[in-house]
Amino acid sequence: MTSHKWYTPWLLVAPAVIWVLVFALWPFLNTIYLSFTNARPLRAGEFVGLDNYLKAFSDEQFGYALQTSLIYCVVCIPLLTILPLLVALLVEKAIPAITFFRTTFYFPVIASVVVVALIWTWLFDSRGIVNEAMAAFGWISKPLPFLVDRWLLLACSILLTVWKGLGYYMVVYLAALGNGTKELHEAASIDGAGSFRRFLSVTIPSVRGAMILIAALVAVSAIRVFTELEVLSKGTGGPGGQDMSIVMLIKMVGSGLNGNVGYASAISVILFLITVIPLAGIALANREKKAKAA
Repeated sequence: MTSHKWYTPWLLVAPAVIWVLVFALWPFLNTIYLSFTNARPLRAGEFVGLDNYLKAFSDEQFGYALQTSLIYCVVCIPLLTILPLLVALLVEKAIPAITFFRTTFYFPVIASVVVVALIWTWLFDSRGIVNEAMAAFGWISKPLPFLVDRWLLLACSILLTVWKGLGYYMVVYLAALGNGTKELHEAASIDGAGSFRRFLSVTIPSVRGAMILIAALVAVSAIRVFTELEVLSKGTGGPGGQDMSIVMLIKMVGSGLNGNVGYASAISVILFLITVIPLAGIALANREKKAKAA
């Protein structure tokens, strides 16, 4: 058996370590540093303390962006936590052609979000299919401003997010449902429990861990939403920028030769701190679960 040199393991992990340091840790630390300066793309920044953070919390545009992200979370978390579970319950049955339906539900996941968002703009345009169909049925007398009204634009974006994420979280639930709940369902059925009662008492407890994970993932994605609103609003963020997300605001503030890199970095740090909340929720839930198991 040939022995290796002491530095061989370090050589093997060196590419991954260098990658993390250069493309993850260093940009993260540099963003934190820049958030305390008034840096510009072509000019080194001067230290300004907490001015950028104070500016963010007094900035009306940041308030709109934060409100958009919170609305996204409040609506998307329950929808993308419950609907995929119901779909998973439907497609887990061993019936003819069930593979076709599973593929159909999963197909939006592999589609490009940019392409899907462009299709959405054609559907909900003032002369799009949705408006034309409702006019043909006599439901409306004039086109609805889906893509220029603040709340309708936000609703269209949320609908796109839910439709595209449904299949992905369905697969997560299918994996969770396959972990030996069949016997529990049979026992509950023998005891006289109906379908709804078995859903509450057997199905939901069996997928509780998956539900917590999905809720946290949806929360992080909702807080960091960008492409849907960017494409549907054509980069404007809706009327007066009221539908602009936090990531869109970072892009707007920090882009261009006159971009305020320091302020954009401060918003980025705030966004990071907000996204830590649902991840901390997962860690706390797992800690409680391990404590109960012990």
